[in-house]
Amino acid sequence: MGDLAVPLLLVVLASFFQGTFGLGMKYMRPLAWEGWWLVHVTVAMVVLPLGWAMAAVPDLVGSIVAAPRGAVYGGMLYGFLWGVGGILFGVSVGRVGVSITYGIVMGLAASMGSLVPLFQVEGAVERPAFPWILVGVGAMLVGVGISAVAGVWRDRLQGAGGGIEGIGSGRAFRVGLGIAVASGVLSALLNVGFASAQPVAKVAEAHGALTRNSSLAAWVVVLVGAYAMNAGYALFLLFKNGSWGSYGSAGSAKAYRWAVAAGLFWFGALGVYGQGAALMGELGPVIGWPILLGLALIISNIWAVRAGEWRDAGGPFRLMLLGVGVLIAACVVLGYANGL
Repeated sequence: MGDLAVPLLLVVLASFFQGTFGLGMKYMRPLAWEGWWLVHVTVAMVVLPLGWAMAAVPDLVGSIVAAPRGAVYGGMLYGFLWGVGGILFGVSVGRVGVSITYGIVMGLAASMGSLVPLFQVEGAVERPAFPWILVGVGAMLVGVGISAVAGVWRDRLQGAGGGIEGIGSGRAFRVGLGIAVASGVLSALLNVGFASAQPVAKVAEAHGALTRNSSLAAWVVVLVGAYAMNAGYALFLLFKNGSWGSYGSAGSAKAYRWAVAAGLFWFGALGVYGQGAALMGELGPVIGWPILLGLALIISNIWAVRAGEWRDAGGPFRLMLLGVGVLIAACVVLGYANGL
């Protein structure tokens, strides 16, 4: 039981970080979005993961150089494609709204990010945990769907006086749904990249890294591609919009602090999740990923309740609580599967 509890507790801790980092996005001003984002991703995808990995993984560079090229380049590619999914998320929000986009993206990212690595495991179908993983992932999809419906219902109630800003109709709405689906599929690739880069972690472990820390080497590889996409897009917007001047805006110190804090929380989530997944064994990325995203959704809703976002929305709030209950049940099922 103790061997099971430690990795699950690490994933729970990671979900707190994952569900919290988005708070920083409320404090971007007076920085331009692209200026804030460049600072954020530099901390989240370069400074913290590289610093942490260099401190915890002996011969980090040598481990990456010695790893199979397919694992290294594949991890980078998946990270880059995940970055494309993040951009599509923002485009979809403008067409179908936050709640619908978030529900579709979270559902697809949790399910595909788990199932794709599952079917890459040799003999996965014959394992006792296989049917329980399918049940857990299915329940996770139901919980995310209920939460998304609750969010849409809340938006309609709170926007009854003047419509719901950011939600289109007709063809624009259908195109937005398609973009949200594409974003969800691509967003799953962050975990697929992590699973594909496990040979890098194995080489790092052979070079003396602890099992729980070897995952940091895999994250460094994946985040090279992720950073190239995110930083490249931010730089493109900085030049296109001529918004470099926002870096010197008066009163920007708070925005800088939140950009750094959000970056620490973001990779804190992935780093701690990676440790938990490594301790779970071969099925770690399969089981840990949906638990991470499901619990992160619960944490983010807790922060939303504290911020008053569910005020005067009793019906949607109760439906959201039902979704939370289903998500918790899904996490219990996946935790049981990990014990098998």
